[in-house]
Amino acid sequence: MSNTEVHPPEVLCTSSPGSSAPVEILTPRSVPLGGPRAMTVRRTLPQRARSLIGAWCFADHYGPDDVAETGGMDVAPHPHIGLQTVSWLFTGEIEHRDSLGSHAMVRPGEINLMTGGHGIAHTEVSTPSTTVLHGVQLWVALPAEHRDAPRDFRHHVPEPVALPGGAGEARVFLGALLGSVSPVPTFTPLLGAELILAPGATVSLPVDETYEHGLLLDTGALTFPGGNRLAPAELGYLAPGHATVDIANPSADESARVILLGGPPFGEEIVMWWNFVGRSHDEIAEARTAWEAHSDRFGVVEGYPGDRLPAPTLPNIRLQPRRNPVPQTPPAPDETTQVRLAAEAHRYEILVEGAVAGFTEFRDHGAQRVFFHTVVEDAYAGRGLASVLVREALNHVRSSGMHLVPICPYVAKYLTKHDGFRDITDEATPGIRSWLKAELGS
Repeated sequence: MSNTEVHPPEVLCTSSPGSSAPVEILTPRSVPLGGPRAMTVRRTLPQRARSLIGAWCFADHYGPDDVAETGGMDVAPHPHIGLQTVSWLFTGEIEHRDSLGSHAMVRPGEINLMTGGHGIAHTEVSTPSTTVLHGVQLWVALPAEHRDAPRDFRHHVPEPVALPGGAGEARVFLGALLGSVSPVPTFTPLLGAELILAPGATVSLPVDETYEHGLLLDTGALTFPGGNRLAPAELGYLAPGHATVDIANPSADESARVILLGGPPFGEEIVMWWNFVGRSHDEIAEARTAWEAHSDRFGVVEGYPGDRLPAPTLPNIRLQPRRNPVPQTPPAPDETTQVRLAAEAHRYEILVEGAVAGFTEFRDHGAQRVFFHTVVEDAYAGRGLASVLVREALNHVRSSGMHLVPICPYVAKYLTKHDGFRDITDEATPGIRSWLKAELGS
């Protein structure tokens, strides 16, 4: 699928080992793909919090869309450079044509991978028989030494494999998992798989610990390391160092469907704009000029009854770097970290080697635990201890049968990224704020 935004942002993406927190939740943004009846997709990559996961540089999640309402997919001939496109459907059917001469259908459970290194053009049109369109579109950045790779197209139908313990099944469309190996070639090591997790199931998947991983939830609910819970269309990120991906479906009634992505940190800067992945603004501008000039760099797509897509106008300014978050310094491997309830002091404390490194304060208002202040001592800053402290405090609130009220700005911010506590979170009403002010004598 093309990125058919009318005003696509130009982004400099970087990635390096250990470049951010070990666990993150990336929330999607909605992107209308042009026209009054066009589809809206939910985009989790790239974004400010994270540019890449391995060489995966773009992730759109769309549907289920009623084609009668949206008009389905009809993307005219458009170009690509410097990437591979990965199409994976849950429902519906899309007809693919490209300037290599490929003519194929994209169907549920079947991967279509197209390589557009030096340049390729293609079209994507949902078929007349499609009533509901639902799937993901993913891009893989080509490493510098292969960014001018020739045009290529591959199709593969992976066989389902059982998840350990009867937890469900997986379809491995790129890389290897659970003994299933995809024959589709890529230019960097990658993992791509669809997982169906049965109601109430828990599974530990052995993975390459040098990879970083992403879990893009399609339907249902999913919990993953750190006590985090994903909502549909959110993407959970795991930094390198995990030998297993441990996930669970908390629903007793509904299966969870998730796309698992992985790869070693890419380690290169890339510039993304429209449908191009390059290394500089000038390289992107050159590709745009070639497309507008009908250069043979991209070839011709036969069989589409209409005009090709014009390239958007480049921004008037050159891009500014967008980088991954400043790295956190984790506790040393042999450090002992503990969170405890200090009831008489009305706070939870986090201890490192027995010393209090930080605390989050509260007051109880009936069955509500009202959090109002969180602090980590300067000597322990930058280790992610506040997140661990608040997570364990909220888990204790849940186990105590209480609800929580997030007046503390840090606790409130934590809850925006970790919705697993939504069911026990009460609003910080003016009445509770007034009560707390009186309780604290301020």
